Amino acid sequence: MLDREGYRPNVGIILINGRNEVFWGKRIGEHAWQFPQGGINHGESPEQAMYRELWEELGLRPQHVRIVGRTRDWLRYDVPRNWVRREWRSAYRGQKQIWYLLRMVGRDCDVCLRATDHPEFDAWRWSDYWIPLDSVIEFKRQVYQQALTELARLAFRPPRPRGAMRQADGGDAGEHALPGPGALQDPLHSSS
Repeated sequence: MLDREGYRPNVGIILINGRNEVFWGKRIGEHAWQFPQGGINHGESPEQAMYRELWEELGLRPQHVRIVGRTRDWLRYDVPRNWVRREWRSAYRGQKQIWYLLRMVGRDCDVCLRATDHPEFDAWRWSDYWIPLDSVIEFKRQVYQQALTELARLAFRPPRPRGAMRQADGGDAGEHALPGPGALQDPLHSSS
């Protein structure tokens, strides 16, 4: 299923743990690492596709994660022609993706890369939030940059205490300052 411009609708998943490290999966039989992602089937919402891909690729169920946020708009990348099947080359340009930021509330042992008959990954690890920009395949790098940057403000937001009392200055009791913009920039594009 392609849109008019030749992009396949897709979801991407950034799964973070309690230390804000990201799930980083090694594609089966390759030396390539990436975030979980997959196509949106006809009649499926992006959220339904995300949960299906979460199960198919990581063996995780909705109770193992909490949705923290998603990208506002579709993010697109073009796939180099030599990577596209010959019969698709006239119509297919690449992927358009909605990215979800999920927080793992289950345990590491809940991850099962062999949950289905067609595994995507044969290894995985937790990595620092920005590390994927150093090792993802070049044609996906800009979309990873956009997704990680847009969702970083949600990943690094401190949790609000339950029942926090309003203070006279208008702030919440126990509220912590968010890291400044420089703290959320990725290392490849920071000015330092």
